[in-house]
Amino acid sequence: MAALKFGRALAIWFLCAFAVNCSRPAQTDEASPVSATQAEQSEDVNDLARDVERLESLRAVKDLQRNYAQYGQFGLWSDMAALFSENAVVAWGDQKIEGAAAIENWLRERGAAVSDLAPGALNTEFIDQPLINLSVNGVSAKGRWMSLAFKGDGNGEAWFEGGLYENDYVREDGVWKIAVMRYYPQYEGPYTEGWTNVDGEDLPIIPYHFSIDETGIPIPEPVEPATATSETLDSLEQRIDALNDEDAVRNLQNAYGYYVDRKMWDDIVDLFADESAVEISGEGVFEGRAGVRKAMERMGPAGLSHGELNEHPLFDTIVMLAPGGEAESRGIELAMLGDADEGTAHWGINVYRNRFVKEAGVWKFKELRVYPLMKAQYKTGWGNGGELGLFSPDLPAFLGPNPATGDPVDTGELSLVADENLTGAVEKADAEQASPKPEMRLAEARRRLLRSEAYDGAVNVSAAYGFYLDDFQWTELSSLFAVEGNKQSPFAGYYLGRDRIMGAANAMWGPAKKLRPAISFHWRTQPVIHVSHDGRSANLRTRLFQPRTTKDPGAPAYFYMGGVHGGMYPNDQIVLENGIWRFWSLTIDEHYFYSPEWEGGWSAAKDPEGDAEPYRSKLLDIYPPDVVLTDLGRRQEGFKGGTGETIEWPGILPMWFHYRNPVSGREPATYWPDCVPCEIVPEASMTKHGYQKPPTGPEIDGVELQGR
Repeated sequence: MAALKFGRALAIWFLCAFAVNCSRPAQTDEASPVSATQAEQSEDVNDLARDVERLESLRAVKDLQRNYAQYGQFGLWSDMAALFSENAVVAWGDQKIEGAAAIENWLRERGAAVSDLAPGALNTEFIDQPLINLSVNGVSAKGRWMSLAFKGDGNGEAWFEGGLYENDYVREDGVWKIAVMRYYPQYEGPYTEGWTNVDGEDLPIIPYHFSIDETGIPIPEPVEPATATSETLDSLEQRIDALNDEDAVRNLQNAYGYYVDRKMWDDIVDLFADESAVEISGEGVFEGRAGVRKAMERMGPAGLSHGELNEHPLFDTIVMLAPGGEAESRGIELAMLGDADEGTAHWGINVYRNRFVKEAGVWKFKELRVYPLMKAQYKTGWGNGGELGLFSPDLPAFLGPNPATGDPVDTGELSLVADENLTGAVEKADAEQASPKPEMRLAEARRRLLRSEAYDGAVNVSAAYGFYLDDFQWTELSSLFAVEGNKQSPFAGYYLGRDRIMGAANAMWGPAKKLRPAISFHWRTQPVIHVSHDGRSANLRTRLFQPRTTKDPGAPAYFYMGGVHGGMYPNDQIVLENGIWRFWSLTIDEHYFYSPEWEGGWSAAKDPEGDAEPYRSKLLDIYPPDVVLTDLGRRQEGFKGGTGETIEWPGILPMWFHYRNPVSGREPATYWPDCVPCEIVPEASMTKHGYQKPPTGPEIDGVELQGR
């Protein structure tokens, strides 16, 4: 029934799209004509209200876990405990804590290890790569997350804890809460020595809460009819507006992060409104677009030089829409900085809290605020407070009250940064549109809701790829792809079709394993997702954040099995195939940087001596790709197994983009808008298989703006 309704709605939408403007209408005194019966309209609105609420619930679950991470940074134990249901359970390794009161006591006891966050102490846990599945009835959910914690007591001790969460969530009295939090520790260690496998043992596969197909179905099809709603079509359109806008703001925030990595200052300035500002806590306020440029150049001139690392991965980002065409974001930034030529390296952890404004339908930065929590030389770490010493940071305001209680967040002894506008209010102007028929409005609302559902579908499938790859589950991994999809096997080439993808994985790595002595974790974070106008396809960019661990750090391995490595999934593609989100294309560009040892980290890398033989993947001989990397010319220039002279860190590999600047339309020097093998094999393009190509520049509602 739901599929028939969507098909009918989509058909109506196509008529609407090519006949009249189907934007949300202004109110008129004259009633709109109706072609369906009142009963049919009521049923459609009820269905739409249910489905909007289910997508909002999925996102509320994600923000619940992100708030947990953000509260933990500042030791807000009571606010963290309030995120749990009354009868919640925490299963932390071998420990089991039951009930909200006991969980709060447990959180406080853990706080003692970091000196209750006295000045100089650190308790930052990055919790990201969500794979969330809502229940059929929409009142519970399950989620899988990666975790890496940076900890220190300010008295000389600093350490890491890394693992994985498999959590249950429940809607209790209309509010989403954590019902069961299961944490599986996988690696840990003191800062001086670096991390290794927990207890020095092989690491098992953590049970999945999802099946293969469920990875691409974040919200399952309901089995019961929708209940009557008090919502109107007007109010539902506004809620869908907010979901679409949240996606655009999240894209803008994450795109900014990639520009910072490569010191692309022109592109960063393009992201800001004319009247804007950057505030760096303790450093000052930089106003206007010229001020934005000046603030960025504190990190040096544009572009990376040989041996320079300027990585700023973003985690735990929450986006909140505000009245008047504005929005805010808040999250955690990890800085990995250094110059391998000079042998210098630094860590940093910051909180960012930004404001955005929508001008002429396009979101832009209005204010960017950065609050340093930790800065430390790599050699010495943050055990004694790092370079900030006994610095006691201000607490950047959270985005709204505690989501579980509705109460203002307890700031304890920390001061709360004021939430005033640095540069004044911004007015929003809405153009009035002609009022289409109700059935057309319903179809249009459905289409736009599907665009936001696509965003979450892409996030889920992206996370599943990382989890299955970590666990060497080749059948499951290849099943994430569309039947005619394609995938790059690192340093070899592209395989076309799901069966060929599976064959390459098995040929390269052999059968799946139940225990692993070492793991290269594949965090796929900081997504930039551009969804097509019809909501059935999307381009996806994610960072490869790759902590590596082993039970034997002295064993020889490909690169050092410890520390952090980095790369990029620059232009993956996702499609809706038979009601399930699946990969259409996947590309990996690696490694931008790596750590050859723990002691010196990424800045211990040296240029290879002499003329090394070009790397040749064994797949070229035992299971040749359909498209070899060397066939791709400039696109694979410098990459291992590609064309030209191989560039290895501390050399600087090119960073490719599937999109132009989301505000100005500036085209990057390394721009590849379609799937990478599409230029060689045009039939590999999803547009040849009935899917729309998503926008690759400034856009409104999936339609690319012209003249930018």
